[in-house]
Amino acid sequence: MRVGEFDFIAQYLAPLAGKEGLGLIDDCAVFTPIAGRDLILTKDAMVEGVHFPRGQFDAVTASKLLRVNLSDLAAKGARPEGYLLSLALPKSFDDNCAKDFTAGLGAAQGKFGIKLWGGDTTSTDGPLTISATLIGSVPAGKAVLRTGAQSGDLLFVTGTIGDARLGLDVALGREITGNVADKAHWLAAYNAPQPRLDMGAMLRDYASAALDISDGLIADAGHLAKASGVALRIESSSVPLSKPAQDWLASGGEIETLLTGGDDYQVLFTAAAKHAPAMQDAARAQGLTLTQIGQTHEGQGVECYDADGGVMGFARGGWAHF
Repeated sequence: MRVGEFDFIAQYLAPLAGKEGLGLIDDCAVFTPIAGRDLILTKDAMVEGVHFPRGQFDAVTASKLLRVNLSDLAAKGARPEGYLLSLALPKSFDDNCAKDFTAGLGAAQGKFGIKLWGGDTTSTDGPLTISATLIGSVPAGKAVLRTGAQSGDLLFVTGTIGDARLGLDVALGREITGNVADKAHWLAAYNAPQPRLDMGAMLRDYASAALDISDGLIADAGHLAKASGVALRIESSSVPLSKPAQDWLASGGEIETLLTGGDDYQVLFTAAAKHAPAMQDAARAQGLTLTQIGQTHEGQGVECYDADGGVMGFARGGWAHF
């Protein structure tokens, strides 16, 4: 059964609202920032058939929307405060979809400690289009930007790279080499990225520049290099891969797929070499993996080297919408 706009808001969205959202009965939210903290704002959109399979109007999609936006906050060293939600819903979005979708929002809210503050709903004859604006905060002047890398800094990445790209193949039903457990691992990496919010203090204390990896390791390394006015050298043999991804490579997979695929939502950052021991200690204390994969130097652009020291060429650096 098709759910009406105001019934959808009152029945499904209002229970997700925090006090800043005023019960979702007003046109705005009211938020009083804490003294001594800067606000960090980010917004990402997801479109059916581009960012998730057609017809997948479910808890997985809703949860991922919040997770990918939270990843942007994580890369700034920020603490999430709340979010605004915008939905352009097709006619096929019915009451069952509403229940499942908002259950996904609720589960993600609970996990990451945020509430809905407001937003907008409308209908569309096109694909489901959803976006979230996340509001976070950091101690004043401590946001970690893309622009601070210096020549001679080391380049680090959290977690592993490439699993989500293989998960996309699984989600789309493409033929891919791997056992049932491998495919489940890849699909989880694609559907439920883990924003590295627990790395915030470490990034604020030590990182000179940072971003999250959404378009692919090589492409996003290029974004960081350009913003900071430095060149990056990446050692492909140092890039951390999960055991399932390593097995996939050994079976004939291409490393380019993993390095350029996107949707990793790990944090890529630079820091002075003197901070490396303290950063590794901080990561271990959080149960996280931190890997040095390269270094910055004077110049521009990104070069990736294979195990023999040769420069690797890529057909594409990563995902681009245009």
